[in-house]
Amino acid sequence: MSLPKALLDNLSLPVIGAPMFIVSQPQLVLAQCKAGIVGSFPALNARPKELLDEWLTMLTEEIAATRLAEPGRKIGPFAVNQIVHHSNDRLDHDVALCVKHKVPMVITSLRAPGDVVKEAHAYGGLVFHDVINVRHAQKALEAGVDGLILVAAGAGGHAGTLSPFVLVSEVRRFWDGPIALSGAMTHGRQILAAQAMGADLAYIGTRFIATSEANAADAYKQMILDSSAADVVYTPYFTGVHGNYLRPSILAQGLDPDNLPPRDKTSMSFGSDRTKAWRDIWGVGQGIGAIDEIAPVSEVVTRLKREYRAARGALGAMTEFEDD
Repeated sequence: MSLPKALLDNLSLPVIGAPMFIVSQPQLVLAQCKAGIVGSFPALNARPKELLDEWLTMLTEEIAATRLAEPGRKIGPFAVNQIVHHSNDRLDHDVALCVKHKVPMVITSLRAPGDVVKEAHAYGGLVFHDVINVRHAQKALEAGVDGLILVAAGAGGHAGTLSPFVLVSEVRRFWDGPIALSGAMTHGRQILAAQAMGADLAYIGTRFIATSEANAADAYKQMILDSSAADVVYTPYFTGVHGNYLRPSILAQGLDPDNLPPRDKTSMSFGSDRTKAWRDIWGVGQGIGAIDEIAPVSEVVTRLKREYRAARGALGAMTEFEDD
């Protein structure tokens, strides 16, 4: 297992900040990159679509300036999430802008990335693809992606149902390239655990909602602090694809989280009509019970680094079991 040079040389912690609808905007992304991890955002967060050009210009220039001013500092690259789905009528426009700005990394979701891979590779960009099962992983690899993001049970957003142990081990039977693992990670020891299972990177979203740079309502951040895994509801109701959401936010909209009507993939939509759902019905991963404060991204990443190093040390001090 080996990471591409663009990641290996520029990360101070093996983490990708997951792209989150509404929440991930340039302020959060830039803070993540400056902290030494990958910062990312969904292209659809830039509304109107012309705003995406401005965001990409700013991020490219700010990161380049920081690297020039501090050549010895690890500054992570940024990534743009593209929803490869027929309801995303902006896909061609948004991918063209990624090509124009030579975005270092593209994260594709929901369907095999197809031509997105070819366009990114033409300028030297990396493409990682979100998957929730082995079949999706195989299709993504057939399309030529550089890495896989395994979205296991408990992750925020459109999470799968497979245990991370199962998903990583089954994918490793046929893929020895980069893997990022997602699923309720809020502590540095969990980053190390992901690597121990066979992943190269941790894919962390929810922990960064409770930061000062996140574009989330104060009530959203506070609800995360006040909630635990028991307050997470897994349902396809809001987008047509199963995802994890905060129970109190569903109740606040006058809905019964235990009796949501069924909805299938044919209703999936990522156009402007779905923006309100993501704004008012708040997505989270099951790890929220371990989040107890709102802090700047720099402090969160510093803590993760400290916990990660401590976990490595603790493992080295553990009793070894050997055969007689």
